[in-house]
Amino acid sequence: MSEVNNNADILGRKIFFLYPTAAVQNRVVSELVQQEYEVYIAKNKDKLKRVLKKYPDSIVFIDINENMPEKEWDFWITGLMEAADTKSVSLGIVTANDDEQIQRKYLQALKLPCGYTVVKFDLEKATANLLSILQTVNAKGRRKYIRAATEKETNTTINLPVNGNFINGQIRDVSVVGISCTLDGNPDLSKNALLKDIQIKLQTNLLKVEGIVFGSRTEGADTVYVILFTQRIDPEARTKIRKYVQQNLQGKMDFELN
Repeated sequence: MSEVNNNADILGRKIFFLYPTAAVQNRVVSELVQQEYEVYIAKNKDKLKRVLKKYPDSIVFIDINENMPEKEWDFWITGLMEAADTKSVSLGIVTANDDEQIQRKYLQALKLPCGYTVVKFDLEKATANLLSILQTVNAKGRRKYIRAATEKETNTTINLPVNGNFINGQIRDVSVVGISCTLDGNPDLSKNALLKDIQIKLQTNLLKVEGIVFGSRTEGADTVYVILFTQRIDPEARTKIRKYVQQNLQGKMDFELN
């Protein structure tokens, strides 16, 4: 097995939507994010092509209604499929164009592995189709949750009660299952301790959660604590965490794209 395929099997695959409509971005992509897929928006085909050379195990869904004529899309798509450094990218079409002849071309002649999904009025059906495709191509790999590293950001903080006092700290990374963080004064938190009334700030989102100390490790002068959220976390908080993680990762990908 190649290193590319092995990494994808373990860590999952990046999923790009190239020139998605507002409806696809707001409804379809948002639902994929809530299903813990690592999804990005791209709005420049040439910049995306450059990034795909770095992430050749990616999946790309293209809206062929946007940006350029059909023949130019054919040239761009076949170019990706034939180039040595992007031939392992899996391509699919997500578009409002339901022309049967065009569909046959991409499905039967070009044999795009991620299919041709028509998105018009039934967004739920389109989303279900994409989820089925992503499962078939093992887009998640063995990874269950998407995580964002946040240690260099100033507005990702934690505040929690310890022995009657509220202690502030800095979140190092976050996912829907928990966080790692440093705390002022490096307090002695015992493994499996239940922490109630935790407040975490993710940019403009202030969330109240409950967590259990999973463990800790020493990094230089700091103690890094790992706290797992309990099942009593508010579903709305989970939704906001997933949305924040996607926005965080999108911001980093935008830097690479530009």
